[in-house]
Amino acid sequence: MKRSLILLSAGALGAAVFYAGAGAQVLKNHDSNAPVNFTADRIEVQDRADRVVVSGNVEVTQAGMRLNAARMTVAYRNNGSNGSGVEVDRIDATGNVVVTKGNETARGNVAIYDLNRRLITMIGNVSLTQGANRLTGGRLVIDLTSGRSTVDGRSSGGVPGVSSGSGGRVSGTFTVPQRSN
Repeated sequence: MKRSLILLSAGALGAAVFYAGAGAQVLKNHDSNAPVNFTADRIEVQDRADRVVVSGNVEVTQAGMRLNAARMTVAYRNNGSNGSGVEVDRIDATGNVVVTKGNETARGNVAIYDLNRRLITMIGNVSLTQGANRLTGGRLVIDLTSGRSTVDGRSSGGVPGVSSGSGGRVSGTFTVPQRSN
């Protein structure tokens, strides 16, 4: 049961980061029902804390999508009383988080997926690349309910989409396709 929880959680985090980070078209044909495979140096189930920790060269793959991180923590709650089993509340991936599919990559120091609020946040040295296109900033916030993604220069705190006037800046490079006359 805990192994399937990890697989489901890792697949959800990778898919969610890709959905907003690299663009919705990436997941248009992604098979979220495909098997999720993972490897790591260690897995620790902390039943009393309702947490699973996967650490050491974590790699999760599903249908051509790959998530790499140093560590991944899955926080869950047991809904055994109503017969629905385990429900994942939050997934944290830390340590050089990289999500890749094809020529698209999302990177950051930390990725947090709050399933209850339907928010994904990548923090610290965030970069999004698609071919030759590149966008960098301190933080990426993805609201899965509204479909809105925001990149800003801060690496923590604040309200998504509202500038605090402090922190770094967002930068990007976009290629323009040649037009035929």
